[in-house]
Amino acid sequence: MVLTEAVINYLAEHREEHLAALKDFLRIPSVSTDSAFKADVRAGAQFVNNYLLKIGFDQVEIKETAGHPLVYGEWLGAGEEAPTVLVYGHYDVQPADPLELWDSDPFEPEIRDGRLYARGASDDKGQVFMYLAVFEAFMKTTGELPINVKVCIEGEEEIGSENLYELLREKKEQFDADFALISDSGMVAEEQPTILYGLKGFTGLEFTIHGPSSDLHSGIYGGAVRNPLMAMARVLASMKDENEVVLVDGFYDGVEPLSDEERNMMAEAPSEDYAKTTGVKETVSEQGYTVTEHTMARPTLEVNGLFGGYQGEGTKTIIPSSATAKLTCRLVPGQDPEKIQDALAEHIEKNLPSGVTVDIVREPLSAKAYQVDPKHPYIQKAAESYSKAFQKSAVFVRMGGSIPVVEWIDDIFEMPIVLLGFGTPDDRLHSPNESFLLSNYDRGLITLVDYLSSI
Repeated sequence: MVLTEAVINYLAEHREEHLAALKDFLRIPSVSTDSAFKADVRAGAQFVNNYLLKIGFDQVEIKETAGHPLVYGEWLGAGEEAPTVLVYGHYDVQPADPLELWDSDPFEPEIRDGRLYARGASDDKGQVFMYLAVFEAFMKTTGELPINVKVCIEGEEEIGSENLYELLREKKEQFDADFALISDSGMVAEEQPTILYGLKGFTGLEFTIHGPSSDLHSGIYGGAVRNPLMAMARVLASMKDENEVVLVDGFYDGVEPLSDEERNMMAEAPSEDYAKTTGVKETVSEQGYTVTEHTMARPTLEVNGLFGGYQGEGTKTIIPSSATAKLTCRLVPGQDPEKIQDALAEHIEKNLPSGVTVDIVREPLSAKAYQVDPKHPYIQKAAESYSKAFQKSAVFVRMGGSIPVVEWIDDIFEMPIVLLGFGTPDDRLHSPNESFLLSNYDRGLITLVDYLSSI
């Protein structure tokens, strides 16, 4: 206990120093999706690499991939009897566009009203840095870490972790651990500690309906040639009813009904004010389920993009030659991404009107859903540390978002994964004016110290 207090005191005494280092990290425009920032992405990897070396990790290396590099580090001085944790995070960030909507330079960090504003402040540099600061505090005060630690900080999360799966599989022994710890998520509400025990999977496809070989005069050919946009409307309308129930055959195969225990846990989570956060006048959810249950634990099908025909000002009287739609599905345990893609493709072809053809392109980066028993000892201990630091009982939820690496770690290593996020719904991830609540940063450090000390 005395040692833990010393670690926490060190973090408090060096808070400004750490925030300055975090700002240096955030100044690096490590935008992985744009090749113009390739050198900056490598600079982000170098920052993590240098910090781990500085604080005394035994082995640190930048692992090259076919794309952006990954930083691996380990400190195994706690001995064979102590557990080993694999800490995952990412140093790459989303593009900052549109720049004109930022209130300050996205790569010149600024603190306003208790928040640190910068691209990557919450997703995920701020949360990655918390681990670096905590590791430093332990090493500087006790000379060691309380458990064995392996670190995996990648530079391609924002572009689908294109090279991570193969690297983890090929280097399985090196990355293997007793459990994984990931802070690339958040809380359901400010100051509400939240344990994520499940994430949805992800898959999708894009399809284009083709009609005439070129746009046609709608007066001359209307009534003789099938309009691809009208055909698209019919196909899309056939996929879901007015009660948000997906009508694609086989879509719900393998999906287990929610237990009363899970429903009760979800009901304890604070409800989001959708009118405030989204501007909608009313919510919709699958018949028989609340909005919370639908978003957290039921599969969804959404149209993400729809285009074809004339998009300019005024009217252009044509029958367009084609129409395209982009679909994605968030999946729950029991659903297989490839089978869902098969079901979608079959439904599209079955409901395609005559007079048109279709091309279907499947999403290559799919992932299955992930779920861990919320009663697992590693999960329960995380909830205890969380609640102690935030002075409020943690709630247990599943999340509608997807983190493919979570499913990959589960598939390759079969280890429990603790999702311990410190973001808030107001962090504006991927949007202008992204920020990280500094009170969460401070209490998050205490959470990590307590958790690592008591495993």
